[in-house]
Amino acid sequence: MAEASLATLDAPPASKERLRLWIRLLRVSRIVENEVQARLKREFETTLPRFDVMAALNRAPDGMLMSDLSRYLLVSNGNVTGIVDRLVKDGHVARTRRDGDRRTSIVTLTERGAETFRTMAAAHEGWIDDLLGDVGEPDARRLSTMLKTFRSNWEDEH
Repeated sequence: MAEASLATLDAPPASKERLRLWIRLLRVSRIVENEVQARLKREFETTLPRFDVMAALNRAPDGMLMSDLSRYLLVSNGNVTGIVDRLVKDGHVARTRRDGDRRTSIVTLTERGAETFRTMAAAHEGWIDDLLGDVGEPDARRLSTMLKTFRSNWEDEH
């Protein structure tokens, strides 16, 4: 019993463990993000923000309002507009006006964009599998569930 209580006294407080967790999450996120950015550039001559826009549009086959797209991606309307402009120029995205409203645009993946995205998404999944290969499937599921719960709890408060 004395050993258990000494171990408890030596253990850092929960707040310190949570801080360590936060730092580790940031570090892993940055390492993976940097590697994915480099591979997207090298293998597809594209950027992570362009990939993210295409991924969001792939989930919305009927398209998204520009404002919804920026909210979904947690970036400003100006950032999304520049990315969408380049994707339109490259033929990956189409922009149409909503019900004649000149101020509101709906963006969708073109057929070419959807095909390109499918190719990139398959490669992306393989890269993530490789980068996180040391994390077993049960641990990956558990961590994912924990983080999803955290997000839901946090979003309810704000």
